Amino acid sequence: MTDAQETAADTSLRTTGGAPPDDVAPAPIPLLEPREGIPPVVASDDALARVIAAFAAGSGPVAVDAERASGYRYGQRAYLVQLRREGAGSALIDPVGCPDLSGLGEALHGAEWILHAATQDLPCLREIGMTPTGLFDTELAGRLAGFPRVGLGAMVESVLGYSLEKGHSAVDWSTRPLPDPWLRYAALDVELLIDLRNALEEELDRQGKLEWAQEEFAAIAAAPPAPPRQEPWRRTSGMHKVRRRRQMAVVRELWNTRDQVARRRDISPGKVLGDAAIVEAALAVPATLQALTALPGFGHRMGRRQLEQWQAAVERAKELPDTELPQPGQPLTGPPPPRAWADKDPVAAARLSAARAAVSELAERLHMPQENLITPDTVRRVCWEPPKDPTPDAIENALSGYGARHWQIEQVTPLLVDALTPEA
Repeated sequence: MTDAQETAADTSLRTTGGAPPDDVAPAPIPLLEPREGIPPVVASDDALARVIAAFAAGSGPVAVDAERASGYRYGQRAYLVQLRREGAGSALIDPVGCPDLSGLGEALHGAEWILHAATQDLPCLREIGMTPTGLFDTELAGRLAGFPRVGLGAMVESVLGYSLEKGHSAVDWSTRPLPDPWLRYAALDVELLIDLRNALEEELDRQGKLEWAQEEFAAIAAAPPAPPRQEPWRRTSGMHKVRRRRQMAVVRELWNTRDQVARRRDISPGKVLGDAAIVEAALAVPATLQALTALPGFGHRMGRRQLEQWQAAVERAKELPDTELPQPGQPLTGPPPPRAWADKDPVAAARLSAARAAVSELAERLHMPQENLITPDTVRRVCWEPPKDPTPDAIENALSGYGARHWQIEQVTPLLVDALTPEA
């Protein structure tokens, strides 16, 4: 650990001031207001062209946010994009009216994008033609700097001393027209992102962690889109109750049918049929439509045509030959669950225990979550199949192969050398 990091470990984080005396009430935190009012929603090519020109002429980093309709619509598409840049002000863009924002993405090429929890918004922004060449993630910066609460509202309050309006984060952003209170909330999400970024950069630099953060941001910006999830039906909530292969086939058929209906109707799958209902049907494997109707989640409010499609899915699963039934569990691509290590390989279990304890202690000293210091999966993989000769170079190569950043390798390698040596 460097001297700067040792200092950071013994120094309290940036706050908006010391605690007031017991007999003095704390001053109220001012509610943030849009500096230029709520900008008009951009929903036409002409208006978008004006915004592109304004943001191309602006200077410095650009604050970016996106609102989705999770829980209401199928998929994770953006239904509102918010931006702010010095010299351009704020903009609210409707991707329904302007579905191609590649021109805006090109205008911002080379500029640093400031996002809060970037990995959540980048997929939907990429879909409409916006991909950053470099970014600053204020949520991740907060984690690395050791802030206990890293939501945007909490960060703005603790770092900048303003309170963000709450209450509209989970609304249906596909609603048109969008109500003014929602637009005000959306505009405020980018109002102080640039100020927050600057304050966090200063804090990270003070703690000796700025280069670490820059490595993380570069990795996020360069990461390719995530591949489609294999067998997503296995992630049905309550799936652990389903033991038999025929029952698993019922889950798969119902999940796939639900997904097709949800995609066609552009509605959240959970609003078509709940996970709990899928699991109930899988456990019961109903023989008739009447038996299905009696199950929780398939009540009287569901029309006969809907019930028939669900029963048809159950029948398809019942008719599958044994050779086409899903296998229990998913093929393991890495080490077994840690709870099984003591039986399968006690020596590996001891290595993992020592490594976890060392990583936990270092993360506490650095004031950051353990998973940001090094991912638990990486630690498990290295401990399950360590290099034959656990030298620093060998462990560095192993960590690099699992995608660890340079700064993580530098911090964690000495700990793993100790944990993986036979005498440890």
